[in-house]
Amino acid sequence: MTKPTPTARERIVAGAADMISRRGLNATSIREMAKHARAPLGSTYHYFPEGKQQLATEAVRYTGAWTARSLRKALEAGPVAGLRAFLALWRKIVVDSDFRAGCPVLAVSIEEPATDETPAALAAAADVFTEWESLLATSLREHGADREQAAQLATLIVAAVEGTVAMCRAKRSTQPLDDTAEQLQALILATIKD
Repeated sequence: MTKPTPTARERIVAGAADMISRRGLNATSIREMAKHARAPLGSTYHYFPEGKQQLATEAVRYTGAWTARSLRKALEAGPVAGLRAFLALWRKIVVDSDFRAGCPVLAVSIEEPATDETPAALAAAADVFTEWESLLATSLREHGADREQAAQLATLIVAAVEGTVAMCRAKRSTQPLDDTAEQLQALILATIKD
């Protein structure tokens, strides 16, 4: 079965996510995002009439949904399998980009907003992190962890993996992922009752 060809809008969103993961939001213009997606600038404004913030918000949601699908599927085999899949996903991104790309959700989260109000992309990033935490916490609870411990460990996993991806980029090494994987797996095994 062949995969459906992505629409122009989907290509623009995926391209924006990739650019943000490499350069951050503030260092990336909507013109560069369109060029990276091989889309005309006019098409970009057609699909995203509110401009860069709207496109960035969609890129964050796209990354969040894509990651959640992978995580949800892996968690069917339990929280350790979910952790391994979560780490493998980010390892692939870091290695395939020669340590140039990370997580666009994190990139949007750490940049200073241009105004005092919370931009939609930042709110979307918060929602994405919450969804990933929720998926992990649910799996941990289903495998015997109590509610509070599951929630705290899920937050730790997401925070550790996101920080580890940044460390891998800085160190140009996957060693931080290996170290983090080992310790997080030990914590999960000490927490669950399987």
